[in-house]
Amino acid sequence: MTVTLNLFIVLVALLIEAAFGYPGFVFRRITHPVVWIGALLDRLEARLNQPSMPEGKRRLNGLMALAALLIASLTPAIALQYALFLLLPSILAVTILALLASTLIAQASLYRHVQAVAMALEQHGLEAGRAAVAEIVGRDTETLDSSGVARAGIESLAENFSDGVVAPAFWGAIGGLPGMAAYKAVNTADSMIGHLTPRHSAFGWGAAKLDDALNLPASQLAALWITLAALFHRDGRASAALITVRRDARHHRSPNAGWPEAAMAGALGLKLAGPRSYHGAFIEDAWIGAGRSEATAGDIRRALSLYKTACALQIATYGLLALLIALA
Repeated sequence: MTVTLNLFIVLVALLIEAAFGYPGFVFRRITHPVVWIGALLDRLEARLNQPSMPEGKRRLNGLMALAALLIASLTPAIALQYALFLLLPSILAVTILALLASTLIAQASLYRHVQAVAMALEQHGLEAGRAAVAEIVGRDTETLDSSGVARAGIESLAENFSDGVVAPAFWGAIGGLPGMAAYKAVNTADSMIGHLTPRHSAFGWGAAKLDDALNLPASQLAALWITLAALFHRDGRASAALITVRRDARHHRSPNAGWPEAAMAGALGLKLAGPRSYHGAFIEDAWIGAGRSEATAGDIRRALSLYKTACALQIATYGLLALLIALA
């Protein structure tokens, strides 16, 4: 596989997913690759993460589970990619691989989930907003006021733009479908077991560390796309986004989420992050951004508009890169 072919696979995958998302009838029939990964990890954890095991054993078992997950994800992706290019014309192989790769990108579904939060707040009030945002965030939502719901939706949009859109495309450009499959396996493992809880702090240690490493370049790219997107919006604040990233990104509790969240906070003139509650435990996080903390459903829609532009900039960049390399 060449870089040019990888770029074309990513480009076509981004276009397919932006246009069609993940079809509901497909999900109803075969669910989704992330669900498959999650089901395998559940089985591995049931065997390898017993509470009676010492911490060192659980950490080692977590690394073994992560390795098994990567092997299970990489092996079919490598075999399929090799077989397609061996047996089919390149253009047909790229098309099929792009269709498969599009299932590992979440542009459309992320937009719909965050839009649902804005619509719930606007049309049905606070309780509906809390229920909608609970679908996409891990924090406790029962005590959030309307500003907290709006901020949570915007923060989820920024963070998931990085790990659900930018990161799969980035690793696809480097490693084709196998690169995307490997990234998605690690990211799914982190979302399931990469928590600092008594149950997962040891078993999920390897998944959390590897996910941080894989997401770092994508999180910085996501911040760049959001900052550049602000240039195309009359109420966008590109210079404030850049300043906020440089000043506040490192203060976020996540080494990666701070980048896109800081860019979004600056671009919208908001404060994001800050104190919150997870599983009943209060977390005193630093605020990111120097704007207002009273976010609204209208701010969610402004964030979604920036997000669409950022996605378009990413697609255009991959298209330009593929063209330039093909012509070189």
